[in-house]
Amino acid sequence: MSTARANFSDPRGSNNALQASAQEFQASRGRKRPGALVISLDFELHWGVRDSAPLDGNERARLLSARRIVPRMLDLFEEFSIHATWATVGLLFAHSRTEVEALKPTRRPKYRDSRLDPYQQTLGAGEADDPFHFAPSLIAEIASRPGQEIACHSFSHYYAMEPGQDGEEFEADVRSAVAIAAQSGHSLRSYVFPRNEVNPEYLSILKRFGILAYRGTEPAKIKQARSFDEQRRPHRRLGRLLDTYLDLCGNQTCPWPRDGRLISVAASRYLRPYSPILQPFEAWRHARIEQAMKYAAERGEVFHLWWHPEDFSYHCDENLCFLRSVLRTFDSYRAQHGMVSVGMAEIHSTQPMYTS
Repeated sequence: MSTARANFSDPRGSNNALQASAQEFQASRGRKRPGALVISLDFELHWGVRDSAPLDGNERARLLSARRIVPRMLDLFEEFSIHATWATVGLLFAHSRTEVEALKPTRRPKYRDSRLDPYQQTLGAGEADDPFHFAPSLIAEIASRPGQEIACHSFSHYYAMEPGQDGEEFEADVRSAVAIAAQSGHSLRSYVFPRNEVNPEYLSILKRFGILAYRGTEPAKIKQARSFDEQRRPHRRLGRLLDTYLDLCGNQTCPWPRDGRLISVAASRYLRPYSPILQPFEAWRHARIEQAMKYAAERGEVFHLWWHPEDFSYHCDENLCFLRSVLRTFDSYRAQHGMVSVGMAEIHSTQPMYTS
């Protein structure tokens, strides 16, 4: 068992991911940076799709399945000693509708498309009768597991590149997200822009709220930050789908970010969920991930894999089986090349310990 694995498996199981990371990397001080696996998850429940998916019977069943899959995913992470960043919509922290009213922003986004306005959503009294918009118990479960980082996915699933909204509204949203997380004892240090609408004009706002790292978009042109309508143009959607199985865009790994108050931990690959139609190509899907992970392990770069927990709602067993195969691949590169598992904020806190 490698030193890194032994440190991850400490039975004391610290819930402070940054502290665990400092202990893990101390032994590597001054050595060349190893390859790193970063996993980030966009934890949204209904907030992520409320503008396109009404809360009907099918959607309720999907979201309840997503809630059940989270502990199983955490079990896998714990089995393989994986650190992960859970970018969580701030509204999910709320225990009640009253808490939402008390902490929601004073300035709300004036999207040109009114369907995007989250504050039109009808809410239940709390998690017991509305598990689709409240999730404090699930957040507590995630935080209780070793190496799991609770991060920010905005307060309201804020769309930072959609027409109508502005920087003041974005700042108000981040302020509410930080405040509601703090009420549950969480200090937010990483940020993931909903729908990957990374607006460079807003990065200075994140700095002011103590954010250390954000998820940048994948380097390929078809995956660059755009409004959601632009992202969903047919040629871009087809390109992203094909790149899941064929090498269209390369490995998309990145060097460790340079030191700075706010760093981009660029995405490498979206873990597309299992599809029965595409089942014959599952080996190709795994090979694309394995190829990029090996490249990062051998060259001391970062491979950043991301998805939504809700993506595993259908075909749960198949999705978890595929995830297990990905983590086994990482485990082999951890043994062979000293590859490490780190969360997004950990990249910021540990990078000074290495020299190129």
